[in-house]
Amino acid sequence: MDKIWLIIQREYLTRVRKKSFLVISLLAPLLLAGAGIAIAKLSSSSGADTVAVHDESGLDLRSHLQNTDEVVFVPAAPGSLAAAQAAFEQAKPKQAALLNFPAGFGLDSTKGIQVLGKGNVSLNRQSNIRKAVNKAVGELKMARSGLKQETIDNLQARIELTAINLDEIGGKRNDVAVTTSMAYVLSILVYMFIFVYGVQVMRGVSEEKSNRIMEVMISSVKPFELMMGKILGIAGVVLTQFGLWIALSWAITTVAVPLLMKSEKPATTIATTSVPASTAGPAATAPSQAPATAAATVAAANGGEVVAPKPGQFSLLNVLEGLPIGSIIGGFLFYFLGGYLLYSAMFAAIGSAVDDQTDAQQFMFPVTVPLILSYVVSINVIINGDPNGPLALWLSMIPFTSPIAMVMRLPFGVPTWQLLLSGSLLIAGFVGVTWVAARIYRVGILMYGKKVTYKELSKWMFYKG
Repeated sequence: MDKIWLIIQREYLTRVRKKSFLVISLLAPLLLAGAGIAIAKLSSSSGADTVAVHDESGLDLRSHLQNTDEVVFVPAAPGSLAAAQAAFEQAKPKQAALLNFPAGFGLDSTKGIQVLGKGNVSLNRQSNIRKAVNKAVGELKMARSGLKQETIDNLQARIELTAINLDEIGGKRNDVAVTTSMAYVLSILVYMFIFVYGVQVMRGVSEEKSNRIMEVMISSVKPFELMMGKILGIAGVVLTQFGLWIALSWAITTVAVPLLMKSEKPATTIATTSVPASTAGPAATAPSQAPATAAATVAAANGGEVVAPKPGQFSLLNVLEGLPIGSIIGGFLFYFLGGYLLYSAMFAAIGSAVDDQTDAQQFMFPVTVPLILSYVVSINVIINGDPNGPLALWLSMIPFTSPIAMVMRLPFGVPTWQLLLSGSLLIAGFVGVTWVAARIYRVGILMYGKKVTYKELSKWMFYKG
């Protein structure tokens, strides 16, 4: 263990002292946050698109087109379409598009509408213009039939659903958007770090082998000790980087974001009194009552007072409300480390078997296929399908796919027995893969100038000594 510890220290200190590590660890969260804020600011400051309207239909559609936050309609130059187009091309400031209603346009035959622009008109702009035109034509049709918009609005039902997770004590809000986003983020982090740092292990072993450093090191330590020291040392680098990113991200979300977000509405207090369950249902469906949150729903059933959060205040804890934070953090760390150790052992074996990075490509493909497939399949099966279905269960049990599949399932809630079984299988898979990788590693690090094949690798596993 003393020799392994020395190797761990060397691998760890060599990497954390590099300027590139400090730059990526300290500046990456700040750059990502700054880029996100800059994009949001630029998107909000760009203003609404100005669309010129040329109407030859005789229906006076320009007066029925309503301006929105995304698009503003202005009259085009009078005269023919050619004159309107010429004025549009020379307009200062620049207009986003020219909307043309041809002479044959009518309420019963709505074909022929044109959206002219300098270059391609984006799908988002087309969608905003289409919505405004649909609404204007619809109002004209209702006026012709004698109906009013208020009557139709009163007839339409706008239902809002609040999902409650009854597996939690007292019931907890199940925000699908937050849960899905968390699953995406966790799985991407696991995939990215396993792949990036696993490749670092492979390259480190391959470079030391090419420089003949292995011949000196192997005289003092066993091949297995050397491999495990390198894997665990880089694992410490990953955890250090994670810690820095979490600390900086927390500071950004709790300090920087609240300063940039401005309060638009005053705080509201929702006071509820103890009411019978039979009367709580009809009251909750009244049209004039604002939609209640999950916490308010539970409080209304049991009696109590709920204070709604201020709209201008941002809190990471409020966003993550209802998620099993403890199991997510613990499960993420376990499956990340387990997946990293499992795949890094295979990457170390590849690095010991080849003499250069070109030869490593043929062996990397079969190793990375389970990692890639588990991510792609898990998105369709877990996020877009059933997180507790049979295929999701099998993906989270197989050691080669469980680091991503189980991490993706964690925000949705996973039974304890599945976590224990999956974790045990992952540990067993790591032990087995490490044994195989160590058998290849001990032979490969001293093998030079030979093109290695899969048949040759299989022989190395059974060499004695």
